[in-house]
Amino acid sequence: MLDEHICQCESVLVQKHRHFDMARFFQALADRTRLRLLNLMRGEICVCYLVEVLGEPQPKISRHLAYLRGAGLVAARREGKWMHYRLVAPQDAGAAAILRQTLRTLEQDKAMQADRARLERVCCAPQLVALEGAPVPGKPVPTS
Repeated sequence: MLDEHICQCESVLVQKHRHFDMARFFQALADRTRLRLLNLMRGEICVCYLVEVLGEPQPKISRHLAYLRGAGLVAARREGKWMHYRLVAPQDAGAAAILRQTLRTLEQDKAMQADRARLERVCCAPQLVALEGAPVPGKPVPTS
């Protein structure tokens, strides 16, 4: 189920630090590149994979990820030189339901399915992983 891909605990942190902005939430969903990014976040994912799959310049992807962070839809974590992103549930229950439905709808879109297929090919390409040293998306992150 898609709910397991959205970190519920993160929304508690968002509530404490920022007021939910409904207009910004809908603006975040109103851009095709941002929808493609959300579609690929089925767990934590390194920005390098998003750049590779979408075939867009890293600054453009980072700009859209920053917008999604500002809208409270994704959270980021730095590990060395790598930035990892994951979905978070909006603090507003209605917005969280809209996000879940949006993700379900994206699963049915042929272009979004093609993006996910490209992600699987990129993640399974040993030469890319070995060269980049990036963690494979969706794998649990070791905690110490």
